[in-house]
Amino acid sequence: TENSDQKTNLDRERVNANGEFLALNDVSFSIKKGEVIGIIGANGSGKSTLLKILSRITEPSSGKACIRGKVASLLEVGTGFHPELTGKDNIYINGAILGMSRKEVDRKFDEIVNFSGVADFLDTPIKRYSTGMTIRLGFAVAAHLEPDILIVDEVLAVGDAAFQKKCIGKMQDVADSGRTVLFVSHNMNSISSLCSRGILLNKGIIRKDDNVNNVIDEYLSDLTTYGSKVVFPESERPTRDNTASIHSLRIINKKKN
Repeated sequence: TENSDQKTNLDRERVNANGEFLALNDVSFSIKKGEVIGIIGANGSGKSTLLKILSRITEPSSGKACIRGKVASLLEVGTGFHPELTGKDNIYINGAILGMSRKEVDRKFDEIVNFSGVADFLDTPIKRYSTGMTIRLGFAVAAHLEPDILIVDEVLAVGDAAFQKKCIGKMQDVADSGRTVLFVSHNMNSISSLCSRGILLNKGIIRKDDNVNNVIDEYLSDLTTYGSKVVFPESERPTRDNTASIHSLRIINKKKN
């Protein structure tokens, strides 16, 4: 009952005078071309709503989102796929949705198929694909059709470890080519290794917009409210070349004090 009451009070904080729930409230930021942004926050903080607005799936009830460039997004399993059509047909349909000509899709087709690992099932309807197969193909299409802006939600979490690593590497390639990446994940290691800047959402507002490691520290500090914590200097933070390194330590006693 206590947890239910707390959730109710949280929801009430986000209801305006007209009784409307504010999934996002006065969220404002700008992103430069080529930036790689990690968007983090607890479930229900507004991350997916923000990405849907930026992907032009949802219209904001107030304010506006100005985007310059071609956007490719992977927000939910099967987004943009027609379940009755084959994997091959859906590659071309998604390409068309992203504004690509058939010749452009033809040029990238083999790369998409090889990356997705579903070559043996290209003539199979998408409705018969597993969740992992659908994600593989969806990400392969979104990442290989050369968007100016790539938006990826937490969908990669359903893939195996090897595919997640492959996707992170591909997003890094996209970023290195000067294109923009927005990445939502609850995996702080992935966020830290890929992104240079982070945005922390809390109850529909931006709580922190800063260097990604500072934003991660802010987010993690909310998860543990007891004990003493030591955070290592920025120069000693992990990079993509490190096998492992210590980020922070927290010391507690048996009573969690």
